[in-house]
Amino acid sequence: MKKLIPFGILIIVVILALLFPAANLTPTKVPFDKADTAWLLISTALVLLMTPGLAFFYGGMVSKKNVISTMLQSFVCMGLITIIWVVFGFSLAFGTDVGGLGLIGNPKSFFMMQNTLGVAWGSIPVILFAMFQLKFAVITPALITGAFAERIRFNSYLIFIALFSIFIYTPLAHATWHADGLFYKMGVLDFAGGTVVHMSAGWAALASALYLKKRYAAEAPHTPARISYVILGTGLLWFGWFGFNAGSALGSTELAATALATTTTASAAAAMAWIFFDVLRGKKPSALGACIGAVVGLVAITPAAGFVTVSSSLIIGIVSAVVSNLVVIWRSKTSIDDTLDVFPCHGVGGMMGMLLTGIFATKSVNSAGTDGLFYGDTSLFGKHLVALVAVSVFAFFGSLLLLKLTDLISPLRVTPEEELIGLDVSQHDEEL
Repeated sequence: MKKLIPFGILIIVVILALLFPAANLTPTKVPFDKADTAWLLISTALVLLMTPGLAFFYGGMVSKKNVISTMLQSFVCMGLITIIWVVFGFSLAFGTDVGGLGLIGNPKSFFMMQNTLGVAWGSIPVILFAMFQLKFAVITPALITGAFAERIRFNSYLIFIALFSIFIYTPLAHATWHADGLFYKMGVLDFAGGTVVHMSAGWAALASALYLKKRYAAEAPHTPARISYVILGTGLLWFGWFGFNAGSALGSTELAATALATTTTASAAAAMAWIFFDVLRGKKPSALGACIGAVVGLVAITPAAGFVTVSSSLIIGIVSAVVSNLVVIWRSKTSIDDTLDVFPCHGVGGMMGMLLTGIFATKSVNSAGTDGLFYGDTSLFGKHLVALVAVSVFAFFGSLLLLKLTDLISPLRVTPEEELIGLDVSQHDEEL
């Protein structure tokens, strides 16, 4: 019976779609900018590529008996989260604000993608903006999977990511990016998802690692299945991240070009900083270290990409790589079994990016932003500190609650026997 639960959830979503009509919004007939629309179409495709890239990135790090399971956990998000987003997720994130609190949108605003034809979001069609933002919603729960890799039941995983997307991701997206959102009105700057995507995933990852506890064989020497997969995944992530960050300018503009430049600069700086820091610690430079460093740089620059100069992005990449590396070292000395160090890389990387945005943001790059601490204004940094604490508490404890709820519905952990033979066989009856 428990195996039918995810299918039952899908049926409930379809029934809701049939029962509740969308809100009747009046279309705004405006000419769309063709260049902006073309760039966002490309960016949307680029961001989608990040999820398969993440699958290779994570899949190459786990043991050979868990590669397929780990990669599928990323791929399946493209299916399940898309359905949720199309039905009511986009409305919750970007629909008309409910209650004036700036925390959630009206689920009827764009229910089942109605009220999207002929409606503009800036200079692009609202349906395109919805599909662009969908790719952010897809990759966020996929990021969490590295924390509980090799020990979670697939059916239970589907329930958890559905709950996370609805109750953690959409409120954060609304609060941060909607014009009536709580953080948006506070003046918090998050260009492409440092808080919404990476901090939420990072804290959920830490909650997951603590809740599911250690793998039964966590103390045994671990050999990554395919370092070549990790390199391939890093390349796909880096390539797709240009859509992630430069696409968030929502237009074919100089700001998009600046975001592209800061993105690749921060990633390059972080990759080299990670390698050099390892060498200073007496380790050999490794492909794995270079790849992890590059991704940490991409994570850290995400909230800052359209608000800082290229020279500042160098500092952001270097500082974030060193701090994340130190947190990885700390984590390895604890009993926390964050399998692929999602919290040290994505959670800490996102927090570093948010704080450094509060330091290095400048209106000379983006007039819609605010000058940061480095340019003499202390208010932005203070706002980012407040938002950092609020998001951390909400994402961590909210995820713990959802993990407990999921566990009550369907047990999260595989049995010792299932973990021993590997999730590829025990969960999917497939082998690499």
